[in-house]
Amino acid sequence: MINSLRGMNDILSDDYERFTYFISAATKIAQRYGFHFIETPLLEETALFKRSVGESSDIVGKEMYQFIDKGENDVCLRPEGTAGVVRAFIQKKLDRAGGIHRFFYHGAMFRYERPQKGRLRQFHQFGVESFGVDSVYEDASMIMMVSDILKELGIGYRLQLNSLGCNDCMPNYREELVAFVRKCEGGICEDCVRRVDTNPIRVLDCKNGSCQELYIGAPKLINHLCSDCGNDFNTLKKILEDNNIEYEVNTNLVRGLDYYSKTAFEFVSDNIGSQNAIAGGGRYDRLVEFLDGRATPAVGFAMGIERLMELIVMPEVKKDGYYIGALDDEAIDMIVKIAHNKRKTDVVAIDYKTKNLKNHLKAADKVNAKYCAVIGSNEIASGTIWVKNLKDKTEKTVTLEEF
Repeated sequence: MINSLRGMNDILSDDYERFTYFISAATKIAQRYGFHFIETPLLEETALFKRSVGESSDIVGKEMYQFIDKGENDVCLRPEGTAGVVRAFIQKKLDRAGGIHRFFYHGAMFRYERPQKGRLRQFHQFGVESFGVDSVYEDASMIMMVSDILKELGIGYRLQLNSLGCNDCMPNYREELVAFVRKCEGGICEDCVRRVDTNPIRVLDCKNGSCQELYIGAPKLINHLCSDCGNDFNTLKKILEDNNIEYEVNTNLVRGLDYYSKTAFEFVSDNIGSQNAIAGGGRYDRLVEFLDGRATPAVGFAMGIERLMELIVMPEVKKDGYYIGALDDEAIDMIVKIAHNKRKTDVVAIDYKTKNLKNHLKAADKVNAKYCAVIGSNEIASGTIWVKNLKDKTEKTVTLEEF
């Protein structure tokens, strides 16, 4: 027997209902905020992620599904969504068109990492990217959108905030942080040793407990912000407070990708174990320029759908649509014709096997139909069909034309 690859799961039955409910709810809210759908390819040039996500990141260094294709191109399955959207934004010359462009997307991402609860090798993300707005009010809008989506799904959360500064305040802080980490170098993990030279701020994101103990006394970027970054961060906090969105400042929150600057945020849940991040994002004003586009302010977020699945509070399932069945062989062709016409306005389930009325009613219940309609040779002769409302238990015989 051939099984699915490790960390790549099928989505069936109950999971499928939760999955599609999430997509529907998140899409509805993104559209309310004025965002439009974008779809980018699953396969991209490897260089796209090396230049955007950063070669110092675990994603690029350890986790990408990378290979040389038949045209000798170095390609990989996308490990995240933002870089592809930025590539499309530049390729379609939207960076030169000016104005504001807001997109949302959802789809599969791929990372070769150790599968665990809520973390798969093929997983799905819902993401949002906004281009052309340099105001911190857009950052707040991103956070509000995530909050609205989670509330719609009945998911509780804690919001964590930080500021990663800008090109004016980051260099001095980086020097001070590197000097601090060098003093701890004998006790830190191999990943942190590598990050000191490539992207030192990432050491603060290390998941190694002994490293985190050493970094308790590390200098905090939030204390080194320039006046512009400090004012923006204070404004962001006030906007959230004014809109009753609770938050906590986490000075070690740096996000896992190299392209963030200024605002960084993460939504976490206390109900899914140690890997508790359920959504995150921030501002990445330099990424469009990094990828050879015209400098464009940008901000966005992504949500891992599999991590949210078991937390979603599903709405009560209401009976809906019709079940149509045949009482004898003579009626089978008729129910196909009736169902075909009825599907122009309603959801219709059909059973091609002849059954008695009791079994048709059971089958209608299984598909959660609101109405069970059956027809046999007697009904065909009289041009009628028997219909029962399974919600209020009323029943009647109506003409086929009326049905």
